[in-house]
Amino acid sequence: MPCPPGGRSAALSLALAACLAAGPAPAADLQIAGASVPATVSSGGQALVLNGAGVRTKVIVKVYVAALYATEKSSDAAALIDSDRPRRLRLRLLRDVDGKTLDEALQDGLRDNTPARELAALQAPAQRLSALMAEIGTVREGDVIDLDFDARGVSVAGNGQSRGRIDDPVFARALLRVWLGDKPAQASLKKALLGN
Repeated sequence: MPCPPGGRSAALSLALAACLAAGPAPAADLQIAGASVPATVSSGGQALVLNGAGVRTKVIVKVYVAALYATEKSSDAAALIDSDRPRRLRLRLLRDVDGKTLDEALQDGLRDNTPARELAALQAPAQRLSALMAEIGTVREGDVIDLDFDARGVSVAGNGQSRGRIDDPVFARALLRVWLGDKPAQASLKKALLGN
């Protein structure tokens, strides 16, 4: 039976209106090295979107999947580091790592990406980070460490349990440079975190 005049266009208009009313389809979670990486997370009641994610390897061993979240996507490392808006760096372990080894890697990254004078001024927050990593202790395969950055500093959580804060915005920027600085922990991981 033929459609009445204008029938097809009216049906098409209705279908289009229904799709638009439903809004955009939610982004799907990613699977990286067997680990699920959520497309969105919430930090302090604020929705954050996945900026990028990749695998940290040491020689040939996969250590963790890192995922960077921000209020909006950006491929500008400096803008992400210097932002006052919430950001989260999530590390999902792919193998067991003791807290001391993880802390040493973070401290090495701080030294590699922070001018000597600034680093000397950051001794107290760096020691606080070491204490928080010691409190977390050995992290097992599948465990998650969240570093939440904001205008005041950085908070640390292990498997969803808050471990403490470091209220020092200069230190927070220095810590984020471990992954996004000029001498990142791994160049290919920096590229992945920036969504490339």
